[in-house]
Amino acid sequence: MAKKLVRFDWAMKKMLRHKANFDILEGFLSELLSEEVKIKQVLDSESNKETEDDKFNRVDILVENEKGELVIIEVQNTQEHDYFHRMLFGASKAITEHIKEGSAYANVKKVISITIAYFDLGQGKDYVYHDTNVFKGIHKGDVLGLSDKQIEAYNKTKVHEIYPEYWVIKTGKFKGRVKDKLDEWIYFLKNDEIKPTFSARGLKAASEKLDEMKLPEKERAAYNAYKKHLMSIASRNHTIEIDAKEMIKKAKEEAKEEKELEAVIGLNRIGLENDKIADALNMKIEKVEEIIAKRIQ
Repeated sequence: MAKKLVRFDWAMKKMLRHKANFDILEGFLSELLSEEVKIKQVLDSESNKETEDDKFNRVDILVENEKGELVIIEVQNTQEHDYFHRMLFGASKAITEHIKEGSAYANVKKVISITIAYFDLGQGKDYVYHDTNVFKGIHKGDVLGLSDKQIEAYNKTKVHEIYPEYWVIKTGKFKGRVKDKLDEWIYFLKNDEIKPTFSARGLKAASEKLDEMKLPEKERAAYNAYKKHLMSIASRNHTIEIDAKEMIKKAKEEAKEEKELEAVIGLNRIGLENDKIADALNMKIEKVEEIIAKRIQ
């Protein structure tokens, strides 16, 4: 039976910042990036909070791996239409804040931005998206590469290794069919549980350390309050969505009625009989007569 675990965003807020728990984040990053990742240190987290709700809607953590790269992991719980811009800002901010003034551009840190989205970000059918910076020739179709001197000097083999790269995991698009070890992680991210058969890196540690039942009483109460607040936010957003749909529906109906009124008055003005107006506009004769009677008044 699958064990119920603490939500990943709560774990990022409270538990994964400690060196003893780095193995969980390292496992996740290793499976996502398809390479062995070792975390050197946690640098920053939860920057740019704007509202009280924001600390519940969003959780982020910034770590540096042993290769000197900066990795931003962000969990976003609610819809933000400008979220792509936020990803760009976050990566840019990490770059500018972690280079010394007057330093050569060669010392710019590589940034990997990872978003775990619990809302439908953008339009797409997949549940994992990856973006890298590629310079492609518009005439020859070739990809711009590094020179031999650049490869030697910067210890990079491709241009895109210098630029930020972005990962987006859309948990809502994941249907639960586990095909590989990354899917095992995404199953956990979506369901807060790990099946006994899962063997992806970091999941064993997560299963042991993120057991909800092992939380101290005070921390469990705080965690339950956190979950309750997220539910309140989700409920409020759902209500806003329903109200918005109702307003749009009403506006469309009013627009349709206004067009019908204009059409009836126009056809009446040129002398068309009421029954023919009704036939032409697929309306009841009583409705046509009512509109014309109001116009005459």
